[in-house]
Amino acid sequence: MSRRTLLLLALTCAVGVGNIYFPQAVSPLAGAGLGVGPDAAAATVTATQIGYTAGIFLLVPLGDRLPYRPLLVTLLALCSAALLTAGLAPTLPVLVAASVLVGTTTVAAQLIGPMAAGLAAPGHRGATMGTLLSGSIGGMLLARTFSGTLGERLGWRAPYLVAAAVVVLLAAVLFRALPATDLPRTRRSYPALLAEPLRLLRTEPELRRSGLYQAAVFAGFSAVWTCAALLLTGPAYGLDAEAVGLLALVGGPTMVCTPLAGRLTDRRGSDPVTFLALAGVLLAAVVLLSGGRGGTSGLVALVLGTLVLDIAMQCGMVANQARVYALRPDARSRLNTAYMTCVYLGGSAGSWLGVHAYGRLGWPGVCALMAGLAAVALARHLGRVRRAAGHQDGPR
Repeated sequence: MSRRTLLLLALTCAVGVGNIYFPQAVSPLAGAGLGVGPDAAAATVTATQIGYTAGIFLLVPLGDRLPYRPLLVTLLALCSAALLTAGLAPTLPVLVAASVLVGTTTVAAQLIGPMAAGLAAPGHRGATMGTLLSGSIGGMLLARTFSGTLGERLGWRAPYLVAAAVVVLLAAVLFRALPATDLPRTRRSYPALLAEPLRLLRTEPELRRSGLYQAAVFAGFSAVWTCAALLLTGPAYGLDAEAVGLLALVGGPTMVCTPLAGRLTDRRGSDPVTFLALAGVLLAAVVLLSGGRGGTSGLVALVLGTLVLDIAMQCGMVANQARVYALRPDARSRLNTAYMTCVYLGGSAGSWLGVHAYGRLGWPGVCALMAGLAAVALARHLGRVRRAAGHQDGPR
């Protein structure tokens, strides 16, 4: 795999992941434009994540059955059509339904990860995953800024329509750039492929714990970013959607930290990086708690807390994916399906729980939710590490 191909795949990850995150910044504008409250409009964020979870479960296993180029190009074309439908939606229910379709079809990053893992040398797999995740992070950060800024100037529909054009252009580039020579990794039937991730979850304990760790982290992450738009546009700050997008830019250093986490994973293994990631989420929850009070000090707390949270979440993703991809080289797409389904089920639940926690307890409730989830995962991880150390020190 050439450097140019790796960078193109990273760009594809950026665009695919960006389609999940830009509704977080533009949902209050969509609510105002469609005549509904911001809490109701936040359903578009949850709908996109639910669709993404469904796409991971239903479509990503096909990466072990079908050649990558036609599969990626077809999904990107369908995603462009779904984004166009969302941008033209006349009512909130139509927008929510289109958001589900956007999420379902924008799973390119989850197909690219297993493909790149198979092409990378074993000693460089973590670094390759770090590069792809850097692209995903860039898409996540710029998508929020792009949608917030464009939405404030041209209305909430503009980000969806521009994204539709970008995705169809990328589909054309990939059609010309990717080789069409890769062979199927399995000839199992589609129903068998769908059943395989569930079987892998039953039989692979390392897959289960990786899914648990990242599901907990991503649930807290989704809760914070879904409710950050409500906090910043609410009475505590009185800012606009553009400010939500600008806040996302503070996660820029994550693009540097993620490849470093990949190299650390290659050298030291996944467990130390996992510990740092979970501890980082707890630290972020403490810092973010002060963000609910408003004013300059509150905004500084939001900036620092979201930066720590972004770094922790992405470093945990690198460590957990490296652990998962090492389990079964012949079934990486199916392993990734099982893992990412767990992760995005956690993210969907986190968005839903976050909105309800914010409505009942305000911003402190969101921070408490994130801290509780991280604490559960960290306790599980420390118990696993202690048991492993006990086995190593025991009689031989």
